[in-house]
Amino acid sequence: SNYMVPPNYDSMIGKIICHGDTRDQALARMRTASLFLTATALMTAVPALMPQGTFALWRSESGALALQADRCPHRGMRLSHGFVRGEALSCIYHGWRYARNGRCLKIPAHPRLEPPEAIRVETYSVTESGGLIWGCLETPAGAPPTFDGFVPLRMMSVRASPVMIAASDRVDGRADGALAVELAGRDCLLLTLAQPDDSTLLFCLIEETASSEARIAASRALELFRCRLEADDLQKEAL
Repeated sequence: SNYMVPPNYDSMIGKIICHGDTRDQALARMRTASLFLTATALMTAVPALMPQGTFALWRSESGALALQADRCPHRGMRLSHGFVRGEALSCIYHGWRYARNGRCLKIPAHPRLEPPEAIRVETYSVTESGGLIWGCLETPAGAPPTFDGFVPLRMMSVRASPVMIAASDRVDGRADGALAVELAGRDCLLLTLAQPDDSTLLFCLIEETASSEARIAASRALELFRCRLEADDLQKEAL
C-alpha cells in the first residue's frame, strides 16, 4: 500500500508501511509514501509532517477528515494555522473558507461573490483505521496496513536516523515494516519517519491488553531507549 500516516500534535506515528512488499520493495517505495497517526479532535486543524513537506490535517464537525496542501491560494498562509467551522476550514489570515474537497466556499471580503471553481486547495486521500490516520499523496494502491492487537502509545523525536534505529539490537524487523521491541515487559511496535534535520519521528504502539500502569512503564522505557539511541549516535559522530 502507498498509504501514509502523518503525525499531529496529539498523535504518535510516522513510518512508511508497505504492506505485502519485500524489504527491498518497501525501501524503494519510501520515496513516494509515508504515514501519520491517531485521532485529531473535532473541528481542529494541525500540521502533518511528512518527508514531502507539511500538510494541513483537519477534522470537521461531523468527524470527517481532510488532508490538504498547507498553503492558502490567496496569500500563502499556512492552512494548518486556520480554524474549522462546521464542514469547512478557514484561513486565519483573511478567512477564505475551504471545503474538504478543496473548493473555496467563501471570501469574506466579497460576501456576495461565489468563488470561482478554479480557486481550490490541493487535496489528498485520507482515511482512519485502528486509531491511526493514514494519508496518501498519490492514488492509493490499496487499504492501509493494520496492526491488530496494538494501540497507539506515544510519539517522540529522536536524534538518530531510521536506519540506526532499525539496526539496534533491541528491535526486530517485521514484514509489514514495523519494528518489534519489548518495553517494560510488554510487546510494542515502533514506526519511524525521517525528518529533514536527520532526526526521526518515532511512533510507538503497545499491546491493547496493557493496563494503564503498563503503558506508563512502557512510555518511560521508551524514553530510556531514545537516550541510548542518541548516545550511540553521538559516539558514532565522534569516531
